[in-house]
Amino acid sequence: MLRQVADGVLVHESTFMQSNAVVVQGGVGALLVDPGVLHDELAGIATDLRQPVAAGFSTHPHWDHLLWHEAFGNAPRHGTARCAAAIQARLSDPDWKPFVAGMIPSDIVEQVPLDDRFGRITGLPDGTTRLPWDGPEIRIIEHQAHAPGHAALLIEERGVLVAGDMLSDVLVPLLSPFAADPIEDYLAALQLMEGVADRAEVVVPGHGSVGGSDDLHARIDLDRAYLDALRDGRVPDDPRLGPSARFGEAMTGVLNGQLKQLAERRG
Repeated sequence: MLRQVADGVLVHESTFMQSNAVVVQGGVGALLVDPGVLHDELAGIATDLRQPVAAGFSTHPHWDHLLWHEAFGNAPRHGTARCAAAIQARLSDPDWKPFVAGMIPSDIVEQVPLDDRFGRITGLPDGTTRLPWDGPEIRIIEHQAHAPGHAALLIEERGVLVAGDMLSDVLVPLLSPFAADPIEDYLAALQLMEGVADRAEVVVPGHGSVGGSDDLHARIDLDRAYLDALRDGRVPDDPRLGPSARFGEAMTGVLNGQLKQLAERRG
């Protein structure tokens, strides 16, 4: 079910990892950002829409942000140039489907639509900072944290920051395994988020709870503290870790993997 979080901005929360699909109502149609995740959920979003789909946007090239449904039609689907290049390289492999299916939890893989619509996004020209569509002005904030060509979207007229897989209250910072300096990349992205934070009254993370402006600033601070601890080789004191946290066991596993990887790099 779609829930309004700001004027003309609605969110659908998936049962998978609190994934958030975002709908922005425009002049002649709606923008869909990272629609997902299960087939029935995508069909439900299509049913709840009160406008045709005018455009789509994928914040980054991970499987749960590249989904589509036949009911959304053939609207143009955008991503940054780096994002599109990454998924196009994957889709050029004839065996892309079993590879992607292997990344999806086994209990839901049959419910995720890995069909010919998966990942069919077109890269915007490198350096594009405005989303081309007939709707409210949307600023594209590209960075290299978490994944190549990751982007946040600032819906300026509505005061909403769509953060992609950052600024979550349930997931710790997920570093890119391909970056030369993943911590510095992430810190640089947080600085970009901080630069627009005063223009956002609502933050929508890729996974987790929708928050207000106070939450946005608090999440930036929390992520910085987590990264500072990683950089120092310390275990972060973070409420998203531990048995009482929603995904605490999984996030503790992520932390242990990050500490090991960073120690190997230093070694």
